[in-house]
Amino acid sequence: MRNKIIFGLALGGIIIGLLSAYILGIQHPAQTPLFKPVSSPYESAIYSNGIIESSQIAGQNINIFPEVAGAVSQVLVHEGQQVSAGTPLLAIDATVQKASTEQLRLQSEAALSLLQELKAQPRRETLAITKAQVDQAQANLKAARDQYDKRRAAFEMDPKSVSKDVVDTAMDAVGQAATSLEVANRQYALTKAGSWSYDVANQQKQYEAANQAYLAASALLQKYVIKAQADGVVLTVNAAPGSYVSALGSYDSYTQGNNPLLIMGTPQDYLAVRCYIDEILVARLPAAAHIRAQMSIRGTDLKVPLEFVRVQPYVSPKIELSNQRQEKVDLRVLPVIFRFPKKGLDMVYPGQQVDVYIGQK
Repeated sequence: MRNKIIFGLALGGIIIGLLSAYILGIQHPAQTPLFKPVSSPYESAIYSNGIIESSQIAGQNINIFPEVAGAVSQVLVHEGQQVSAGTPLLAIDATVQKASTEQLRLQSEAALSLLQELKAQPRRETLAITKAQVDQAQANLKAARDQYDKRRAAFEMDPKSVSKDVVDTAMDAVGQAATSLEVANRQYALTKAGSWSYDVANQQKQYEAANQAYLAASALLQKYVIKAQADGVVLTVNAAPGSYVSALGSYDSYTQGNNPLLIMGTPQDYLAVRCYIDEILVARLPAAAHIRAQMSIRGTDLKVPLEFVRVQPYVSPKIELSNQRQEKVDLRVLPVIFRFPKKGLDMVYPGQQVDVYIGQK
């Protein structure tokens, strides 16, 4: 009985082994790839990574940073929207700046009013008062002279009728009245002459300084509404109403870094491809007149011919695509810019990484 069990187990093991060998020996056909691997279309070519961006005459995408800090009050555009130059994109709360600007405007207007007052002098009513003071001084002088003449005549007729002291007092009164008349005449002339030129010039400078302060505050107030500087399309909005922004941009809680407040591109009739050529391969780069290139869109079989635009003549560390600010690399690359028409390529967006082969005509 025991031997039968042993033989049964051995036979079962042999059958299981044969079945396992048969199953594992079956060859399954490889699955068809979703798309063909990237390959060079040229006999001799240079491979490079590329990134799609807006087609610019110079530079890259338009990164917009605010010149003032504050909380965002309104976002006036949405991503993908076509805008023209001067279109308001985003508004920052400007409550304090509005009050400061209004205060400076009122100070400027007050300085202007005082300047106009100085230029309008003499005031007719003030001149009339000083003229009346002259007339009064003349009348006082005439009365003092008449009084002196009477007392002097009486003294000459009879020295005992009027004392010499009374006559001298009357003569002194005439001198005082004459002096008062001279003061009144000078005051009248001063009033009639109007404001002193130095006072006018000083107030003119005061007004200009106040007005310049108001204009500066007004210009700063305009910075609280961010406007498009050129025609284009809004690619990214990195702020929402209520979020705080500064001249460094907006804080991204995911990357824990600051990003541009908005990113704009040119109207997307054409898109550009910025390729990074390894510095070792720069010597093999064809002359500008003989460059041809083809771009492969990752994840598809789509291949797009590229038009050469320019070389950015500065070799820089290859950290642009990875965006790792603290990455340490020894490799340096030369940026080469191509472009292609956007029409018919709805699956292509700025920021995509692509594979580019550069050949020679």
